Amino acid sequence: MTNASLTLANAELILPDRVMRGRVRIEDGIIAEIAEGGEVPAGATDCAGAHIAPGLIELHTDNLERHIQPRPGVDWPHSAAIFAHDGELASTGITTVFDAVRVGSIPNDGGGYAKYARPLVSEINALSQAGRMRISHFIHMRAEICSETLLEELAEFGPQDRVGLLSLMDHTPGQRQFRDISKLAQYVKGKKGLSDAEFEEHVARLKDLRDRYGAAHEVGAVDAARQIGAVLASHDDTTPDHVAVSAGHGVRIAEFPTTDEAARACREHGIAVMMGGPNLIRGGSHSGNVAAEALARNGDLEILSSDYIPSSLLMGAFHLARLWDDLPRAFATVSDAPARVTGLTDRGRIEVGLRGDVIRLEDVGRTARVSGVWVGGVRSA
Repeated sequence: MTNASLTLANAELILPDRVMRGRVRIEDGIIAEIAEGGEVPAGATDCAGAHIAPGLIELHTDNLERHIQPRPGVDWPHSAAIFAHDGELASTGITTVFDAVRVGSIPNDGGGYAKYARPLVSEINALSQAGRMRISHFIHMRAEICSETLLEELAEFGPQDRVGLLSLMDHTPGQRQFRDISKLAQYVKGKKGLSDAEFEEHVARLKDLRDRYGAAHEVGAVDAARQIGAVLASHDDTTPDHVAVSAGHGVRIAEFPTTDEAARACREHGIAVMMGGPNLIRGGSHSGNVAAEALARNGDLEILSSDYIPSSLLMGAFHLARLWDDLPRAFATVSDAPARVTGLTDRGRIEVGLRGDVIRLEDVGRTARVSGVWVGGVRSA
């Protein structure tokens, strides 16, 4: 998607190292000029002091699954769900997304663990290639270690599938995110409507699967990431030992470490720590794990994700800006840092030569309003 020429002038530009009153000119989808001053050249859009930021980059979102299954047992038409998801993200300032898709199923479980990844990824990629999406879409494979079919499902994908990220998910009850079984019970019973007896059966089944398949699935998923060409992420690391294993696998991103000890260990191993915007905005984890704000104050937070609330990515950036008193640093957690760690060298900053993915923000404060989104210089929201 390209546009012959677009100039956004008289704006507060959020640059990598400062905020500057000026203008940005985009030619054929690429940032061609950044100039200081409040002048509005002929043909330019007068932003009247609004902020212009790099487009947000989302690495881990469950939002697509919410559109595909809006109610338990309801399978919504995928193309409609994908378009709704795409439009919702664009409206919140996200210009690049890694759509999280689970691989690893439990056949005949009846509790939401059916196989779905292969056809869904094909649909996402086909719509993207046809130019029917508002924003850029890549795939984030959530490799569920505690499953039956992980290796078979991974074998269905290759480098052509735009899988940019593969995360090692181990949701075995009693460890990592759900060390506290009561938190797991609250989550699963609320989501799936299980009785006490059904929940106990669910826990026993998952533990049995981990015992039977866990080791082979972990090794296979790491190998699949290399074959596909995906960056490897860990999920819910809790102890320094977990982090050491992740580092040995070549993990580059730690999604939602659950303790400050794990987060510090990640940083010591050069693994970028990603935390959820909802955790940051709410002031804590819904699972009782470490608070994102605590990690931010300690300097252990590098990337934000919207997780299950798309609008929390932009809200989280401004929350960090207030916390750190540093708007460019805060916006780097939702643009430059996720771009760099996933190898997207063509975006993530307002910089000459990069893609013209930019957003305009009005009423900057606790809840900024997105008043314009351009992807490759083309207005998408």
